Amino acid sequence: MDIFLYSFLLIIGIQILFFILAASFKTDKVTDLSYGLTFVIVAWALFINNPDFKTMFLLIMMLFWGVRLSSYLFVRILHMGKDKRFDGIREDFFSFARFWLLQAVSIFIILLPSIIVFGNPSKFSIWSLLGIVVWMKGFTIESIADMQKFIFKQKNKDRFMKEGLFRYSQFPNYFGEMLVWLGIYLYSVPYLSGFGFLSVISPIFIAVLLLFVTGIPQLRKGYKEKYGKEYERYEKQTSLLVPWPKFK
Repeated sequence: MDIFLYSFLLIIGIQILFFILAASFKTDKVTDLSYGLTFVIVAWALFINNPDFKTMFLLIMMLFWGVRLSSYLFVRILHMGKDKRFDGIREDFFSFARFWLLQAVSIFIILLPSIIVFGNPSKFSIWSLLGIVVWMKGFTIESIADMQKFIFKQKNKDRFMKEGLFRYSQFPNYFGEMLVWLGIYLYSVPYLSGFGFLSVISPIFIAVLLLFVTGIPQLRKGYKEKYGKEYERYEKQTSLLVPWPKFK
């Protein structure tokens, strides 16, 4: 079976299983959990089908990222109880199903460079090394930002988070996430040829998603409604993504 078709069917199958669980119990507790775990399961399945020492670096990156993100989001939703994004959606079968289908398609697009790597012979090069470095930087920034915000919110539920990395970037966790997938694309460059280079859509897709669709726009709207002028001042003084000293 073609590796792309195999990957897509595996992704769809995993999402259907989690959708059935979420829809049956009308719960948000497995929604974000399923996102990271799908990457982990697919990466592991692809590696097992074509084990190779050099692609093991990619497998390790995928496992660390996926397990950390899934664990963090699962613990967070346990504290939150529910995700307001799904209010009015989880109760509607078709609207909820549409979300899971879109999540499956998104995961497939983001995984494209990784699928190519796992399906080809080793071609580790300086690009792969650069990819590992960029991934490590992104993973570190995202992990620290998520932990700082989680700890802060446990003690200051109704206060606006602008400490730690958030002093220098409004969304350092999203910046880290973008670097993670840019790093994985760079890692895949030696494996790419012809139409394979179109897999650059992966880091572009995640950046567009976070910058213009489901990430930053939704959070900004919520922050402005909840924190008003405090957030407006913070927004004017603080870099959007790249951690940078406050603007005067």
